Amino acid sequence: MATPMDYRNDIRPNWCPGCGHYGVQAAIADAVAAQDISPENLAVISGIGCSSRIGGYFYTYGAHTTHGRALPYAQGVKLANEDLNVVVCGGDGDAFAIGMGHTIHAFKRNVNITYIVMDNHVYGLTKGQTSPRSDIGFVTKTSPHGSFESPLPICETAIAAGATFVAQGYMTNRAELVELIKQGMKHDGFSFINVFSPCVTYNKRNGYDYFKDNLTSLSTIEGYDIHDRAAALKALVEHDGLVTGLIYQNTERPSFEKAMAAANGGPHERALIHDVVKPSEDLFKQLYEEFK
Repeated sequence: MATPMDYRNDIRPNWCPGCGHYGVQAAIADAVAAQDISPENLAVISGIGCSSRIGGYFYTYGAHTTHGRALPYAQGVKLANEDLNVVVCGGDGDAFAIGMGHTIHAFKRNVNITYIVMDNHVYGLTKGQTSPRSDIGFVTKTSPHGSFESPLPICETAIAAGATFVAQGYMTNRAELVELIKQGMKHDGFSFINVFSPCVTYNKRNGYDYFKDNLTSLSTIEGYDIHDRAAALKALVEHDGLVTGLIYQNTERPSFEKAMAAANGGPHERALIHDVVKPSEDLFKQLYEEFK
């Protein structure tokens, strides 16, 4: 049986002391260990930012990709390796600013991967600018009079864009976050988990006390139905997006892999690698001589 330490390498994380990302890394390790996924059967793909350093701290396959481009890379990895567990990590700047076009299409495309976004409402790596998730009035060096843009309601956006698994966690609630990651990885399709992960250095506004005082667990809402899209949107609006738990899940829509297999007339998921036509030895030698 795997243990969380099986996924740790010798690289020491260089996040600031107190950063919420430590808790996210621990939760991911707990979740994959609980499912007994071996390191060689897991890939952690990340983009750019403080949060995206996380891929380098795992003893698994992985790639540290370009800014905002982790999702297309990860989808390619999954489609070429159907049995590989693929987890994508990023921050709210990486995911919802330069990478937002890819994020929207990943929501609706529904490839069977898990996207974990560490949401601290700020750009930490570049020393504290506003992000798409920053609150109105948030003061930074580049917004000395306070941000005047509305924060992006990302979970509502995900549901509206067709995401089939939308969850939100808080890194201090380790047990709930571990369970959400496990459920997301078992979901047949794209699973999106937004995680509140406070930045203790550049965002004093949305710190640990703020989330402790303002978050509402969906488990406290009587009769809440995770399969009811309208109810999910209603709960998010009523609580200004500050909820934790599994917000919405659609188990009826097929994953991209299954939809692609059906479109191609096949009864099962079929990785793209199976459809590669290898050149003959003569053709290979001809191409090699031409391009060497």
